[in-house]
Amino acid sequence: MFKKVLLSEDIDTISQGVMTIMEALHIDHVQQVQYCDDAYLKMIKSNQDGQMFDLLITDLSFKADHRKQKLDSGEALIKKLREEFPALKIIVYSVEDRLEKVRSLLNGLKINGYVTKGRKGLIELEDAIVQVFNGNTYLSRELAQSLTAVKPVEIMDSDIELLRLLSSGHSQDQISKIFKEDNINPNSLSSIEKRLNLLRHHFGANNAIHLVAISKDLGLI
Repeated sequence: MFKKVLLSEDIDTISQGVMTIMEALHIDHVQQVQYCDDAYLKMIKSNQDGQMFDLLITDLSFKADHRKQKLDSGEALIKKLREEFPALKIIVYSVEDRLEKVRSLLNGLKINGYVTKGRKGLIELEDAIVQVFNGNTYLSRELAQSLTAVKPVEIMDSDIELLRLLSSGHSQDQISKIFKEDNINPNSLSSIEKRLNLLRHHFGANNAIHLVAISKDLGLI
């Protein structure tokens, strides 16, 4: 089992729940932080001391307060640590359950586990720790079922440009004209309408504004 774990979580009651799991798994060396900057610094220090953490468990969202942070989210922390410590095991423990966000963390940042907070969250987190220790990738049951059921949409370069123009305030008719001028296909107004509807459905967006917001959150534009 993991010997040294770092928990990055800013809600005390949740941290306490996670600590009960650590006790059950007989993981004695656990350090807790409430800021992503602190998590990063502790990881650097542990590496310098030759006592590197085996596992990071982190939330994605952290409530802002008076203390300014360079790393203001769990995703930013994961990205930074992946660049410097590619072998580090990482489990996300979050209320965030958007499939595209989960998929981007799995495929883009190569996290080892994703557990959604909920009634069975702590039970699944304990299972996740064991599974990741054994070399497996773990997903909460509902997420795993949803990812299997929903066929991912391939995001093309033209989609990125479509979303970028949409975020800049261009209408669908204007985007169609720009696509035609730049020889981007498909470029008819009807095809652009269909693609936007497909992207809205894929990302679970309520409207075009929501779609742009999700795209920015995922780093697509």
